[in-house]
Amino acid sequence: MEADHKRLDGLLDAAFADSEHIDMASYDQFRQGLLKHIGLEEKILLPLAQKLRGGEPLPMAAKLRLDHGALASLLVPAPTKSIARAIRTILSSHNPLEEGPNGVYEQCKNLAGEEAARVLEELVSAKDVPVATRLDTPKVMQGVRRALARAGFDETMLDDE
Repeated sequence: MEADHKRLDGLLDAAFADSEHIDMASYDQFRQGLLKHIGLEEKILLPLAQKLRGGEPLPMAAKLRLDHGALASLLVPAPTKSIARAIRTILSSHNPLEEGPNGVYEQCKNLAGEEAARVLEELVSAKDVPVATRLDTPKVMQGVRRALARAGFDETMLDDE
């Protein structure tokens, strides 16, 4: 999962490498990949950890879910520089919660014990998620701003475009 973070970062960087033009092929791969990555965490890792903790979610689960909601909402409208900046801002605080010796991934691995290899296989073999068409409306952007605020991020980071 940590390697996937690096892959996704590379795709986002490639999409916005040219200041005059967004590479939509790279962005679409990033969008698809991030939605799948979020799905793996939401549908496999977090529920597994909660089950293995006797129904108690991981301490970081609520924060991760708020971040996931904000990230997913940012993938609904067409990409802009401010949307890319917002995604990077969220990921810069979100990914460290999951990575490293005390991160969520390590906690899930420790909880899974002997089942860790099976869980990894489930993650690796998961299918891509369906991706809806982008939608640009004022109502969508209001929802994006609410999701950012709920997750504790400054919704005004989208104001300069």
